[in-house]
Amino acid sequence: MTVTVETLEKLERKITLTVPVTAIQSEVDARLKKMARTVKMDGFRPGKVPMNVVAQRYGYSVQYEVLNDKVGEAFAVAANEAQVRVAGQPRISEKEGAPEGELNFEAIFEVYPEVKLGNLADTEVEKLTAEVSDAAIDKTVDILRKQRRTFAQRAQADAAQDGDRATIDFEGKIDGEVFSGGKAEDFQFILGDGQMLKEFEDAVRGMKSGESKTFPLAFPADYHGQDVAGKTADFLVTVKKLEAANLPEVNEALAKSLGIADGTVEGLRADIRKNLEREVKFRLLARNKQAAMDALVAKAELDLPQSIVQSEIERLKEGARADLKQRGVKDADKAPIPDDIFRPQAEQRVRLGLVVAEVVRGNTLHAKPEQIKAHIEELAASYERPEDVVRWYNSDNQRLAEVEAVVIESNVSDFVLAQAKVSEKAISFEELMGQQG
Repeated sequence: MTVTVETLEKLERKITLTVPVTAIQSEVDARLKKMARTVKMDGFRPGKVPMNVVAQRYGYSVQYEVLNDKVGEAFAVAANEAQVRVAGQPRISEKEGAPEGELNFEAIFEVYPEVKLGNLADTEVEKLTAEVSDAAIDKTVDILRKQRRTFAQRAQADAAQDGDRATIDFEGKIDGEVFSGGKAEDFQFILGDGQMLKEFEDAVRGMKSGESKTFPLAFPADYHGQDVAGKTADFLVTVKKLEAANLPEVNEALAKSLGIADGTVEGLRADIRKNLEREVKFRLLARNKQAAMDALVAKAELDLPQSIVQSEIERLKEGARADLKQRGVKDADKAPIPDDIFRPQAEQRVRLGLVVAEVVRGNTLHAKPEQIKAHIEELAASYERPEDVVRWYNSDNQRLAEVEAVVIESNVSDFVLAQAKVSEKAISFEELMGQQG
């Protein structure tokens, strides 16, 4: 058949569909006959319900289903005949004035855009590098020691200092009233660990067991407790017990307790270095991949199919509602979330997806089986039983698809970096790990 595709604007197209009434009726009859064999109704034995009764009960719903199916089939055939790449779902409506024996429908839909990739040769991309320093290893050793610290009660005359575990009673009031979460007994925290607000720690530092103190505390405007944010409270604190921390020595005993095979400090530091270098590698890959993708998208020209953007908005909204539900928000699934909140993010995701797909298609950058296998093995290497992790990935198609997507993105990133003008920038380990300041 000859299919006429009408261009409405940009990516929007229209096709007129024709469906013979006889095709619909014959399919409705066939489905009702099939139903009649098994349908159950009061007063009739199974399979013995008269056709006219079945048609009366189910005819409308079956006709609706058949009509949807036939129109869908007609659209698929027409789109294939016209060689258009349909983006999203078509909007289909019935046209009036069709010839006798026919039903006519209008299908309005979007097509995938032509993606014009810019010349990457004159694109500048900054590629980050970082190394694991001895200071980073020292810091990790200190963290491991803190995780294994023990505490011993201080003498009555000793003053609280950073690293001590303090057991306190406290009561905070705003305008003379105790606020929610402002009172506790036998509360424990470690001074200097940042568990409490700085002003609170400053007040407790230097106190002795049995001492009480009152002090004002101004809550920051962005404090997570909205009831007290930006307000000043008066606190009464009583120190009931102080315990000094005892950190284990960096020796063979510590190395053995951490599962180091040769039980040496050198072995411990080598193991830490290996793990940190693996983490640095993954973080650099992620940061540099993002820089490459940003450069690629910035150079590309394309129109966005709004139907796909809308689908992405809905997906992001569902994710937000699920997050609210997990946090215990009542009726989170009915929370009104305006589309515009997620529109920029959705548009960026759709744009990136279309550009990446075009680069992959045009340059044969699909993920190879050996690349997927190598990536899974690298992910599994940091676990105690890597073979179990490999098996976990390989046992689920969804997880394999996620790994495949990561590999494809890496292939595209490597392609961009090979084409573009790349300048390297060394950053510190702390900056890469987000430990600045």
